[in-house]
Amino acid sequence: MVALIAGPTASGKSALAIRLAEAADGVVINADASQVYADLRVLSARPTDEEMAQVPHRLFGYRDAAVACSAAEWAEDAKAEIETAHAAGKLPILVGGTGLYLRTLLFGIAPIPDIEPEIRATVRAMQVGAAYRALLREDPAMAALLRPSDTTRVARALEVTRSTGTSILVWREQLVGGILDHIRILPVILLPPRDWLYERINGRFEAMLEEGAIDEVLALRVRRLDPELPAMRAIGVRDIMAWRDGEFDHDMMVSKGQAATRQYAKRQYTWFAHQLPAEWPRITTQLNDVEMDNLVIKLRKEALTA
Repeated sequence: MVALIAGPTASGKSALAIRLAEAADGVVINADASQVYADLRVLSARPTDEEMAQVPHRLFGYRDAAVACSAAEWAEDAKAEIETAHAAGKLPILVGGTGLYLRTLLFGIAPIPDIEPEIRATVRAMQVGAAYRALLREDPAMAALLRPSDTTRVARALEVTRSTGTSILVWREQLVGGILDHIRILPVILLPPRDWLYERINGRFEAMLEEGAIDEVLALRVRRLDPELPAMRAIGVRDIMAWRDGEFDHDMMVSKGQAATRQYAKRQYTWFAHQLPAEWPRITTQLNDVEMDNLVIKLRKEALTA
């Protein structure tokens, strides 16, 4: 049995996961791509030290920003933590909002052969606009699913089709290594009212700035890391850097960070509404403390009787 608490950013996942872990002797396992990086404690809204001391937390801040953590790598790490939790008689509780991470863990990964180094180097050296135009010619079905500005996914799709002669969409039909075929999932998907969610997002971004997010970004800047690394593309990083460079004022920086987070939450909302099994429960209301406690009791009972 593995519990899964998923949903968009700021939807209350961490609070629910901690309560469930306290009630059901659980281990909270991170499934958020930004929260894997040690350098982004504040800006990624990672649980506080006090919260992490309440119950065991795993895969939070365990990677350095200089090294990208792929979905496949995270999935293998998550499988190891799930196995360790089971061996200790504890309930693994996955919590996060990164759809690619969860899809890879739950459903598996496409068995794509290693990309030829010359092809990878050529594709990765292309400007994203040129890469997207090439993808439109060589794999139009995949190109239609991607934003032209999505540097990482455009490059990945193009290098796969050039190296293997087959669309990444075809490879994805042959997924292997997912846990759904042998582990029961106890899921909860939080999809609270969008107005409430967006208000929380706006307030939380301002709080992050007050609590040290700016210092985190400046510390990253000093390291002169590749700007295409996931940690360097995390929401808020580029806007804070641009503000410090004088490209716009503080209010504009805040507005940009809030807007980017709301847009990200909107994409997450759509993904969680449609991409996970339809029978998995979606909670579309704003949970108060009593409702959350009742939900925890229900989940604990299901976990114990599994």
